[in-house]
Amino acid sequence: MSAELISAVRDHLPTALPGRLGVAVSGGSDSLALLSLLQEICAGTATTLLAVTVDHGLRPGAAREAAGVARHCAQLKIAHETLVWSGWDGQGNTQDAARRARYGLIAGWAQKENIPAVALGHTLNDQAETVLMRLARGAGVDGLSAMSVRREAHGVAWLRPLLGTGRDRLREYLSAKGIVWSDDPSNDDDRYDRIRARRALEVLSPLGLDPQVLCAVADNMRSTRDALDRHLIEKAHDIVTVTAGAVCIDRAGLVSLPEETRRRLLSGVLRWIGGAAYAPRASAVAAFAQALEEEASATLAGCHARRVKETVWIFREFRAVAGLETSHDAAWDDRWRLSGPVPPEGATLRALGDAGLKDCPDRRAAGLPRDLQRASPGLWLGERLLCAPQAGLQADWQIRAEGTRDAFFAALLSH
Repeated sequence: MSAELISAVRDHLPTALPGRLGVAVSGGSDSLALLSLLQEICAGTATTLLAVTVDHGLRPGAAREAAGVARHCAQLKIAHETLVWSGWDGQGNTQDAARRARYGLIAGWAQKENIPAVALGHTLNDQAETVLMRLARGAGVDGLSAMSVRREAHGVAWLRPLLGTGRDRLREYLSAKGIVWSDDPSNDDDRYDRIRARRALEVLSPLGLDPQVLCAVADNMRSTRDALDRHLIEKAHDIVTVTAGAVCIDRAGLVSLPEETRRRLLSGVLRWIGGAAYAPRASAVAAFAQALEEEASATLAGCHARRVKETVWIFREFRAVAGLETSHDAAWDDRWRLSGPVPPEGATLRALGDAGLKDCPDRRAAGLPRDLQRASPGLWLGERLLCAPQAGLQADWQIRAEGTRDAFFAALLSH
C-alpha cells in the first residue's frame, strides 16, 4: 500500500520539487498521512521538508494537538513551527474566518522561511464535499471545478497532492505505520455546511452519487474551465493593459466579448485588484457589468470601475483602503511598495484621500482618474504628504504597485 500511495501522491506534485517544501499539519489523519508520505518522497532528494501547524485557539484541545504534532515532527527530524491565531472576535462565520487566518499565517511563515510551496492535506472526500456544497448553491463551471491540485495565492504555491486519495485509505496507511491521529470534535458538528454535506454523502453514495463520481464532475468542470480560460486569455491580450496599479480595458472590446468571457474577465480583474481569494458571485459581477453600461462608474468587491472615454479603468475602491496605514518598508494593501532613500523616521504609507489630493496641484498632469489617485498610496509624515507619484507629487521616492501585465494574465489562470 505504501508504494502505491507514494506513487499516487508523487503524481500530483510538481515534477521538480522545490529546495524547501512546506506541509501544513493539523494532527488529523489526512495531514499526518501527508507528512509521512512527503517525508518518504523527499528522502534522498535535495528537498528539505518543513512542517507548520496553526493553533486557532477555538478549542480547548487545540494547543495540546499542536504540541503533539511538534513532538511527532521532532521524532521525524522535521523542522516544525506552531502559529497561533488570536484574531477571532466572535463575529461572523467561524470556519471561514479561521480558514482565511490559516492561509494568511501559513503564507507569512512560508515567505519568512523562503518556502515557495506548501502542501495541504485535502483529500478526495474533501473534494466531493466541496462539489456537493457548491452544487447546493447553484454554482457554475468555476464553482463545480472545486479545488485545484495547485493554486497560487499570497505569493505561495498551494499543493493538494491527496485530492485523488480517499480518507479511509490514508487511515489504513497510518494504522499500518502505528501513527495515531487526532479527531477534531467540530467534525461532528452539523451546524457547519461541510459536516452536513459529509453526512448527506453517506445517504447519496448507495444511490451512485459517491465521492468518486462527484470528483469526476469536478475534473470535467475543470477541463471546461480551462478551455474557457484559454479563450479568455486570447481575447484579453488584445484589450487589456495594466498601469498605475489599475487594469484598463478597451470598452468596445469588452462589450464585444461573449457574456461568459466578459464575466470571467471582470471577475479576474476584481479578484486581482481587490486581493480576494475568490471572485464575487456571478450574479454580482453581471450586475456590476450592467451598471458600467448604464452609468459612468460602479463598485464591487473593494474595487472601483470608471469609464473614461473609450476605456474602462478598474482600480482599488477608496473605502476599502481608507483606514489602511503601514510602515514605509511594508507592502501597502499587499501590493504597493516604496523605493528610494530611507524616509524620515515615522513616515508611513496610506491612501491620499481628498486631503492628500489637495496637496497635489499637478495631479491632472498624471493623466489618471481622480478616484484612482484618491485611493492610491502616498508617503506621509504625520499629516504632511511627502510623495504621491500617482497624483503627480514627485520626490526622491517611488511608490509602485507590484504586478505586471504578464502577472495579471497569469493570475487569470490561477484559481
